[in-house]
Amino acid sequence: MGRREEAAAGAAEAPGAGTPRTLLPGATIGVLGGGQLGRMMALSGSAMGYRFVALDPAQDAPCGQVTPQITAAYNDRDAARELAQRADVITYEFENVDAGVAALLTEESYVPQGSALLYTTQHRLREKAAIEAAGVPVAPYRKVGSLAELEAAAAELGLPCVLKTATGGYDGKGQAVIRRPEELAAAFRQVAPGAAAPAPQASGAAASPDSPGAAEAKDAAEARPHAPELVLEKFIAFQCEISVIAARSASGEVKSFPPAENIHVDNILHLSIVPARVPEEIQRRACELAEQIVSGMDAVGLLAVEMFVTEDGELFVNELAPRPHNSGHYTMDACVTSQFEQHVRAICNLPLGDTTLLTPVVMVNVLGQHLEGAIQAACSADEESNRLGVSPKLHIYGKTESKTGRKMGHINLLCKDTGDGLAWVEQTNLWRN
Repeated sequence: MGRREEAAAGAAEAPGAGTPRTLLPGATIGVLGGGQLGRMMALSGSAMGYRFVALDPAQDAPCGQVTPQITAAYNDRDAARELAQRADVITYEFENVDAGVAALLTEESYVPQGSALLYTTQHRLREKAAIEAAGVPVAPYRKVGSLAELEAAAAELGLPCVLKTATGGYDGKGQAVIRRPEELAAAFRQVAPGAAAPAPQASGAAASPDSPGAAEAKDAAEARPHAPELVLEKFIAFQCEISVIAARSASGEVKSFPPAENIHVDNILHLSIVPARVPEEIQRRACELAEQIVSGMDAVGLLAVEMFVTEDGELFVNELAPRPHNSGHYTMDACVTSQFEQHVRAICNLPLGDTTLLTPVVMVNVLGQHLEGAIQAACSADEESNRLGVSPKLHIYGKTESKTGRKMGHINLLCKDTGDGLAWVEQTNLWRN
């Protein structure tokens, strides 16, 4: 019996998501995407005995430094077929995967996450509908396709609101906060640049196809861009933001990690604090909602669920990410099982690991402008870490170019109390830039 048959533990070789298969160590996991999430997944899964191959267009991608890599564009069908041929199971490390490639892989390989989850989470309106269908609350929202619709939606929801693109956008990109009515037009231009202006109207009844100017009007209409797909969300006055990483195996077992309290700077995640500084009842409820969503969507693998916590303790889900998540990096050093091991276990249909938190922890992101100083701070003896009882655990992603605002790594600060970890970040003084 060959490696593929042994790894599949006798499961049928039918392509697609299909019947859950158990992939044992020795199987090869194909990863769409070669960034830091794929790298950390491969490092964790390799320790379990799995092999990996990644598909990424970048030469010397972070994941490709630790595992074989197919260097090709994400929409390259031939490269996708090669990935399918070389892997026993395929997963992805980011959600903006070409839909056609995802469908192709589902037809020709075993992709336990399927393409439906990608289809849903790639579009904010579909994502919100799926969350609501799972019985979980989201902030009030409206679909918007023009400035007139934006004005009407803002009047209905009330200001302040947040205007977002329905697709794409991350770390604050593709969105604008609107606080006053006079900001509506500028926000629309910012989020939907080049959106079609209202079509010129002929006076009186609609012009016939043979009327003077009809051909010119048709040509002008066809030349205008399609109406944008936007979503306007009611701004939630929140006390804090938290996230829960939930996992569901191919056979339906579900577990979640302790909620992380997240602090952003310039729309980029800066700190994750665990345990989150919210009452235990809210933490428990957040885990329940995340597990409710991952089960309701029949997701396989990890699902990161970002939530707002209001002053009166209400929870509203903001966004989902169907993959390992920046706010789950704390699990690498502070939990019995890391989010990356859990993802491998879920897609390979192994029993899910223990998610118990072993120690309080503060995760701090290392951006390009912090990289050199953070390496020095984490790799040198310093009085502050000894005095505070903080153990810095450094993780560098192997990106070839360091840029301001680019995530280059993170540090997990293991501590007796999260206040000590936060004090270390403050006193190290690197993150003020």
